[in-house]
Amino acid sequence: MSETEDNAWLVNAESVESIQAVVCDLNGILRGKRVPVGQAKKILEGGIRMPLSIVGVDIWGEDIVGSSHVFASGDMDGICSPTGRGALPVNWTLKPSAVVPLWLFKETGEPFLADPRQALAHIVRQYHELGLRPVVASEMEFYLIDSEPDHAEPPISPYTGKRLDSDAILSIDELDDFGQFFSDVYAECERQNVPADSAVAENGIGQFEINLMHTDDPLKAADDALFFKRIIKGVARKHGFAATFMAKPYGMRSGSGMHVHFSLIDEAGNNVFDDGTAEGSEIMRHAVAGLTRGMAESTLLFAPHFNSYRRLRPDTHAPTSVTWGYENRTAAIRIPGGKPSSRRIEHRVAGADANPYLVMAGILGAALVGIRNKWEPPTPVAGRAYQTKAPRIPSEWGSAVTAFENGAIVSEIFDQELRSMLIACKRQEIAGFSEQVTDFEFSAYLEIV
Repeated sequence: MSETEDNAWLVNAESVESIQAVVCDLNGILRGKRVPVGQAKKILEGGIRMPLSIVGVDIWGEDIVGSSHVFASGDMDGICSPTGRGALPVNWTLKPSAVVPLWLFKETGEPFLADPRQALAHIVRQYHELGLRPVVASEMEFYLIDSEPDHAEPPISPYTGKRLDSDAILSIDELDDFGQFFSDVYAECERQNVPADSAVAENGIGQFEINLMHTDDPLKAADDALFFKRIIKGVARKHGFAATFMAKPYGMRSGSGMHVHFSLIDEAGNNVFDDGTAEGSEIMRHAVAGLTRGMAESTLLFAPHFNSYRRLRPDTHAPTSVTWGYENRTAAIRIPGGKPSSRRIEHRVAGADANPYLVMAGILGAALVGIRNKWEPPTPVAGRAYQTKAPRIPSEWGSAVTAFENGAIVSEIFDQELRSMLIACKRQEIAGFSEQVTDFEFSAYLEIV
């Protein structure tokens, strides 16, 4: 369905009760306004305004203390324009509704580059100036969980009536047990033009993965990932359980990742990573070099939350070292096998909890820096990357924030306004977590120390 058709559908819809006009914040959370259907034309013509500071609030939706975007500047509004995605029907709510994705511009009409979607668009424009188009796809992992407890607990199978109690990697039976859920997911994805491909049962209890098909429009790829997550959560609620994209909802189970595959095509449609060999082209190696050099300072984008760092542990199928290799899933950067014409890079660091726009901007931006500087990557790792002496990916939230703050490569990729807002946001969140005493701490220390 085209954007024009989408918009006509919304303006003329009689069954839709309300519209959600939304922007995506730095945490990958949609924030915005519920608007009557009668205001559809106003939204679609860019007549909605929201504070620029809305993209920088913390995970709890609180303003950042001392932010220059709030009280010091009068908390000025930005112009919210439709992204071009069109209006998206939402059918899992009590009454049908619609979502209109928006992005932020300044009063002057300039893109507000602290908006994560604008940050990605800025990188994509630079590729286009070089006559290149990134082709991007993502693999999204998630857990289905029981909606009743206040902690992660496996769901009850709709087929057997029993709670899931074991890992079932690549289990067809488990996919069948949740067959109606997946049928509804695919139906909603089709309605929202999210190109969902194959689904598999993953390694954790109630963990699944759905691949999203590749596109030469990275903005659409990031949109797809963002709205896919919303579809999964909404359809799960409709079926009486919940879904989570937490990086590590169970301490001793597999984490959930968002693996990003990308290649580059030239104006003739040729894959410039393909040189006819299994090793890939020189430009591919330059891209890998940019990714490895920028990985430590970009980790905050891939692991943005307190829980994210529980996933980045050895022997968990999540990377821990700044490494790359051919057909090696223990490395942070994997070059998949197959025909040379399909040569691509798989970036395996990001958790499913990360913001897709910032993840893709960080990956494509670092690759671009490597290509421009014609950097050469380190030696590809063979075998178990966890045992190498390569530099480590930051394993602690605070050190990742510091690396991002001091990073020379991320300063080339992102506008200073975005960087300062993200750093302030994460430091406020770190302070919030540090003030909490957990039940585990309480039971360990209360009477014994």
